[in-house]
Amino acid sequence: MIDKNNQLFIVVAGNIGSGKTTLTKMLCERLNLKPFYESVEDNPYLSDFYADMNRWSFPLQIYFLSHRFQTHKMIEQSGASAVQDRSIYEDAHIFARALFEQGDLDKRDYESYLRLYHSMTEHLRYPTLMIFLKRSLPKLKERIQLRGRGYEQSIPSDYLERLNGYYHDWYEGYTGGKALHVDTDDLDFIEQPEHFDQLVQRIYDSMEQQDLFYTY
Repeated sequence: MIDKNNQLFIVVAGNIGSGKTTLTKMLCERLNLKPFYESVEDNPYLSDFYADMNRWSFPLQIYFLSHRFQTHKMIEQSGASAVQDRSIYEDAHIFARALFEQGDLDKRDYESYLRLYHSMTEHLRYPTLMIFLKRSLPKLKERIQLRGRGYEQSIPSDYLERLNGYYHDWYEGYTGGKALHVDTDDLDFIEQPEHFDQLVQRIYDSMEQQDLFYTY
C-alpha cells in the first residue's frame, strides 16, 4: 500500500512474451496500485505490422509513441500510484532502433521519429522504479505460443533475438533512476507464489522511504 500523499510510479519493461502484463496485473492487485496496460487489442496497426513490417513500421511506432506519452503524462498528473506495462523509452531504444537497423524504417523516418521522441521525453520525469524483465529466446517463443495471439505466431526468431540484444544494451546503460533486473526464465509468478513474494520484497527493499510502502 502507498501513502496517498506520495506517488509510486513503477514501469515493467521487457521483450514480447517476457511476462510484463501478467506481472503488472499481479503487482497492482497486491500493492493496490492502478494498472496502465499496453495498447494491444485495440491497436489499429499491430496485425498489419506483423504481416508487413516495412510498410507499417513508421505509423505503428508513432502510434505507440503517442499512446505511451499520453499514458505517462496521465500517471504523472493524476498523482495516483500506478504500474505501467512497457515504457515510452523502450519504443526508441528497442523497437524503433531494431526496425531501422534491419531496414524496415528508413533513415529519414527514423530521424524524424527520434526528434519527436526527444521532444516528448523532455517533458517527462523518470518512473520511481523500472523493472527490467529478462527472458531467453526459447522461453519467449514458448510464452508467445501459449497466449495464442494469431498475429504474433509469425514473429521471426531473429527479430526477437535482436530485441533481446537491444534490451540488454538499454538495461546496461539505463541512468533514469532505480531499476531491478529480473531473469524470469526460471520464475513462475502464478504457479509458484513464493517467486512473486520474493520480487515484491525486492521492490520493497529498493525503496528509500520504506515507511511509505509495505507488502501484505
